[in-house]
Amino acid sequence: MNHSTFIAIAIFIAVAGGSAHADTVTDWNQTAIEIMKVAKVSANPWSRTLAMMHVAMSDAINSVQHRYTRYVSTVPVVPGASADAAAAAAAQQILLQLFPNQRAIINEAYAASIKGIPEGTAKSQGVALGEQVAAAVQADRSADGTQVSDTYRPVTSPGVWVPTTLPSFAEYARAKPWVMTSADQFRPGPPPQLSSMIYARDYNETKNLGGAKSTARTAAQTDAVKFWTQANLGPAWQAAARQLSAVKGLGLAENARLFALLNMGVANTFIADWDAKFTYNLWRPITAIRNGDMDGNDATERNSGWTPLNDTPMHPEYPSQAAIGCGVVVGVLESVFGPKPALPFTATDLFNPSLKRQFNSIAEMDEEHRNVRIWGGIHFRNSLDVGYDMGQKIAAYLIDNSLKPVR
Repeated sequence: MNHSTFIAIAIFIAVAGGSAHADTVTDWNQTAIEIMKVAKVSANPWSRTLAMMHVAMSDAINSVQHRYTRYVSTVPVVPGASADAAAAAAAQQILLQLFPNQRAIINEAYAASIKGIPEGTAKSQGVALGEQVAAAVQADRSADGTQVSDTYRPVTSPGVWVPTTLPSFAEYARAKPWVMTSADQFRPGPPPQLSSMIYARDYNETKNLGGAKSTARTAAQTDAVKFWTQANLGPAWQAAARQLSAVKGLGLAENARLFALLNMGVANTFIADWDAKFTYNLWRPITAIRNGDMDGNDATERNSGWTPLNDTPMHPEYPSQAAIGCGVVVGVLESVFGPKPALPFTATDLFNPSLKRQFNSIAEMDEEHRNVRIWGGIHFRNSLDVGYDMGQKIAAYLIDNSLKPVR
């Protein structure tokens, strides 16, 4: 059995025979994540995909049930249509447009998704409606700036070599966000001066705990760093949202709104954070610690051979993407489920299901998500604090300005 066939079967099982609390929204959330795993998509484009799909599903469902306001309001309301058919068709169309090479897997998941919907006018109207909504969302994002050429210009002197690996998705720094007025709407102030006490505090914490050969980091902290790769950060939050939704028993429209807010927020973090990162262009710990004698701070001793435990991401340090993501996800989840939902949760590795981590609450997973960036040697503490605050502001703005209850 080849890998694509295996994934297709896994998606079919998840959609057709998942938990009793699963619905069209959460089924397609899992389906999209599996499709992107096959397509080897991560980070910024990963977040854009889930935002587009879940906004389309929310709009499709609310073009039938009219429970919450829609992101794109040009499509007519069809109250007699099947909301499930509309949602499934919207999800299918978004994913087909973004991943045409995965057509067979997407269509198999779609067939499973609509199999239980009775044939008739409601189903056919729902399918047509979902396709209309998907087209409207696709049109809205067609010029969002995420598909432009990467024109990042490495800084150098004529003829002088610099590392030739370009940064990851630099074009997102000027992309169009969801609902927000601009990428820089929540841009923070600059990072601490290199000569400051805060910078020295953060430098020494990361130097001591985050080095590949650190003796201060515990074995448990090392295990956490190795688990929380970029591949696991996003899917774990999606799984937590699905589990919280199942426990609370959210209805279809409520689930659609939850996942649309969640994924618009996450997509916005990859825009707002990239704006700040490439505005301030702060060096990463590996650069800072190897050049500790150049920062004008007597409290930062240089270590010329220091390397981090984690691979350093190819974009500037300030603020932390992991932290801004935590801030926005926690903000959205708490708006729906209340402060610090104390739900036991198991995070599972995206590529190796035998690797798991247990948490007693969302707050506990949030705290570890942020700390591993220091234990792994790729961030400074202040960047985590600033990033988390940005995420909270983005979440609050989305909640106040989109997908409001229809009264």
